[in-house]
Amino acid sequence: MRTQGVRTDRFGLLLDQFDCARERAQVRLTGLGEEEYLWEPVPDCWSLRRRGEATTPRAFGPGEWVLDLGDPDIPAGEYAEVARQVADGMTIEKIAEDWKVSVERVEEVLAHTGPPEPDVTPVTTIAWRLCHLHHGFAGQWEWTFGERRQDPRQLVDFTPDPGLALDRFWQTIDRWRADVGTLTDTQLDTIGLSQYPYGSDPDEPYIAVLWGTNLEFIHHMSEIALLRDLWRARDSAATSTDSN
Repeated sequence: MRTQGVRTDRFGLLLDQFDCARERAQVRLTGLGEEEYLWEPVPDCWSLRRRGEATTPRAFGPGEWVLDLGDPDIPAGEYAEVARQVADGMTIEKIAEDWKVSVERVEEVLAHTGPPEPDVTPVTTIAWRLCHLHHGFAGQWEWTFGERRQDPRQLVDFTPDPGLALDRFWQTIDRWRADVGTLTDTQLDTIGLSQYPYGSDPDEPYIAVLWGTNLEFIHHMSEIALLRDLWRARDSAATSTDSN
């Protein structure tokens, strides 16, 4: 269905939402420089680092540059979702496998009462957030439309050059979007159309996976936009301090 030229069917809304977010993101990322790309606004940021210089235990990537990654855990923001998954019949063992945590950790989450404490997570650089999205979309394509065999964390050769990183990123995004746009209603309702190995994709209809992918893109691009604002404000604050 379309109303005044705007799609209002469930698939059309998700596609339009993604396309709008992508257009805004590309404008927001115009002029991104290398210093800003790798800027660490606070100590102990997660970022993109040369192999051998990363301090996080699971930093990954196929080439010279790797992306910081810590030990697996279930963030507080996902406690309610874990409870829903159990209520819907998913086993604790399966949830533990999806999150790469112990069964005991899942049981701790399920036993939690009251509002969860805010997550204590590292601040991440623009490079980290962009590379995180890049390998995620590359993996989503591989495990939905590709051969479904390559580790998503080895698909993207990360680079400290923001211009090159963005060129490669948009190519990956556009390939994924083109193939998503060909899906039928039957495929959208197919459980396991995506076999992406990190998370619950194999247990969900693809329309739900697509909703989650949109959310991931929008929230990380919003974080990148804020970091760009802070970068510009940093320069202005330094100039103001010098003048005083």
